[in-house]
Amino acid sequence: MREIVLDTETTGLDPTQGHRIVEIGAVELWNQMPTGKTYHQYINPQRSMPEEAFAVHGLSEAFLSDKPIFEKIAQEFLDFVQHSKMVIHNASFDMRFLNHELSNLNLRTLPNDQAIDTLMIARRKFPGASVSLDSLCRRFNIDNSMRTLHGALLDSEILAEVYLELTGGRQPDFELGQSITPLKNDGQAQNKGSVQIIRPRALTSRLTQEEKDAHNAFVKTLGDEALWKTYQ
Repeated sequence: MREIVLDTETTGLDPTQGHRIVEIGAVELWNQMPTGKTYHQYINPQRSMPEEAFAVHGLSEAFLSDKPIFEKIAQEFLDFVQHSKMVIHNASFDMRFLNHELSNLNLRTLPNDQAIDTLMIARRKFPGASVSLDSLCRRFNIDNSMRTLHGALLDSEILAEVYLELTGGRQPDFELGQSITPLKNDGQAQNKGSVQIIRPRALTSRLTQEEKDAHNAFVKTLGDEALWKTYQ
């Protein structure tokens, strides 16, 4: 199943008041796993940048002045999204801006049911708690130290991790890059957060006796300093 984790940055809060999108960032997931494929585009809003918006994302009029206008990137964006579900934090905000921009160009708009709102998921899961993206990162121990300002692509990458936590898609048992800490004598993990799985009985070896004998004969040919002998 293909999903697109998406975020936008804008000049303000209301597209009907002349505010525009200035950045789109998106990350592709396949069966809730990042594929490495992304979409990222800065956009010239053809208007001034309010100080309040600049304080949020740091995108100035000067920086955006040579970037393409939305009309030039609209079809490319639609081609990337296709009809995949879009994972968005506070989806109503981004969808309103995107569809306002698309409708102004008489292009296909995005139906609201194409969006999955992680803000609503988090509110149901943690009623009464703060469910901002930063708060969820703290709750799930997700590193967002690079997020000094809002940025659409970085926020999408962070949101992808949050989304997997919210939906149970992340499976710590299969995080192959995570080191597993040996157990103490009391059976407790030395480092908090380490994943420990203890089998009650060792698995039966799938090697035949003939294969074991062949392996041992091969190791003998390597000499006394062979690394294999360290593990025998």
